Parts: sequence; structure tokens; C-alpha cells
Amino acid sequence: MAVLQAAAEEPCGLAELCERTGLPRATAHRLAVGLETHRMLRRGSDGRWRSGPALGELAGGAVDPLLEAASSVLPKLRDITGESVQLYRRDGMQRTCVATAEPPSGLRDTVPVNTALPMTAGSGAKVLAAWADSSTQRAVLAEAVFGERTLMEVRRRGWAQSVAERESGVASVSAPVRDSSGAVVAAISVSGPIDRMGRRPGSRWAADLLAAAEGLQNRL
Repeated sequence: MAVLQAAAEEPCGLAELCERTGLPRATAHRLAVGLETHRMLRRGSDGRWRSGPALGELAGGAVDPLLEAASSVLPKLRDITGESVQLYRRDGMQRTCVATAEPPSGLRDTVPVNTALPMTAGSGAKVLAAWADSSTQRAVLAEAVFGERTLMEVRRRGWAQSVAERESGVASVSAPVRDSSGAVVAAISVSGPIDRMGRRPGSRWAADLLAAAEGLQNRL
């Protein structure tokens, strides 16, 4: 319980965990890894532990409002575009796919739920970076294939696109998802083969994508 509480208060590495709990290093590490195995804790790209998804599931099966909204919005966008649809949340210097809707057949860009991708390439990364805090933006831009001018353009037009950035042969377009306060909490993306999406996927799917993002926001 001390380990869970320490990680819930603020993400922490092993040294911080030992300091907060007073546990020996080996004991703290063993407990944290065990809790991570059972999804009570999760470890981000920075190596620090934080609360895991199983805690929410045990707390009476609480429903994540974003995922609940996605369950109706993402399939509709998939049916409109005929392409793969994903929803990403940022976790430090990574973005995690938290929901998907895949076409039933044909060549597609499958990103399994819980897949962690870098924040350095792809339209979803651009969207999440464009509205991130300044320190995160600096860290992303130090390694990204895009620059500050790209993020400024994303903020100006409200969506981002990429062609063969994250994966060869794949194009995508993404838009921000905002909560009731207007803060960007996720990125919704449409992705697929360049042969179908084209080299300017935004010109084809941005309007439908923005409508889906608005639908998510309305449900939130």
C-alpha cells in the first residue's frame, strides 16, 4: 500500500520510491515490479512508476469517459474513411494507443491498444506535442523529425498530417481532442497506406476527423 500511495502521489523512480516509503532498495523494487506485472502500477518512458489501469478497474469498474465516448465515435469515423482509426494519449515522451477501430478487411495500419509510440514522428505526435507544455515541447523537438514551425502550423489549422514518418508506406492525419475545459487530452487519428490516403491526407480527411474530434468533446 505504501508503494501504491507513493506512486499515486507523484510518478517516481526507484530512489524516490525508497525515500518515500522507507523500504530497502531490493524490497521496493520487488514490490513495484510485482505491482507493475499486475497492472496496479505502470512504468512510463522516463522509467518512473505511476498508477496503473487496474486500480481504476478495481474501484468499482469506473468507466473512462474518453474511452466510453470513443466506443461510438471511432467506428463511425472508420466507416466514413474505410481506414484504421486510433486514439492516442500522451505519457511523457511517448504516446499510447488507448482505442482503435479497424476496417474488417484489406490492407490497414493496425496499431494494437496499449502500443506505445514515440513522440518524435507521426501526425498524432505532432498534435500532442503542439499543445503540450513548453518543457515537453523542447524535449520532443530535440529528437523529432519535425520542428517548431510545424507545431505552429498544426495549432493554426487545428490538425496534423504525416507521410511515411512513423512507418514506411503509411500516411496519417490527426486532430486534438479536448475536454470540457478546452484542454487537449488526446489525439484522434486516421491512418492507412499512402496509396489510398495520398500524400496530402489532410485535404481528404481533415473535415471528417475534426467532426469526430468535436463529437468526442461533446460527449466529454
